[in-house]
Amino acid sequence: MTPRPRPGGRLVRSYVVTDGRARPTRNTLDLITLLTAADDLPPTGLTPEKRRVTELCRHGALSLGEVAGHLALPVSVTKVLVADLMDSGHIVTRTPSPGFRNPFEQGERPSAVRRFDAGILQEVIDGLRARL
Repeated sequence: MTPRPRPGGRLVRSYVVTDGRARPTRNTLDLITLLTAADDLPPTGLTPEKRRVTELCRHGALSLGEVAGHLALPVSVTKVLVADLMDSGHIVTRTPSPGFRNPFEQGERPSAVRRFDAGILQEVIDGLRARL
């Protein structure tokens, strides 16, 4: 079965977007890596997808997962694009905060999530409900 093209868009295969590469040039990116656009480099010579990443990150830091969502691309493809933009100096990355530790990446059990502040989680839930 052939997938229907999205309204207002064309279907571009992931390997075309990444120039046939399946892995990023860096292994330091995860879903919560924060991305910001470098102010001093114009987006000339970038592919449309890479240009869109820089445009998204120009107004403030976004996580890699958020950028993938905005682009409607798989995270693996977005990692390749972001790594290329880091190599060219168009994107700067940082971790969310110096003390943050993702328990799932450390091989810990999901029960480690209980260490997070329940009040903050409740505020997030309330905020999301208010937007619906």
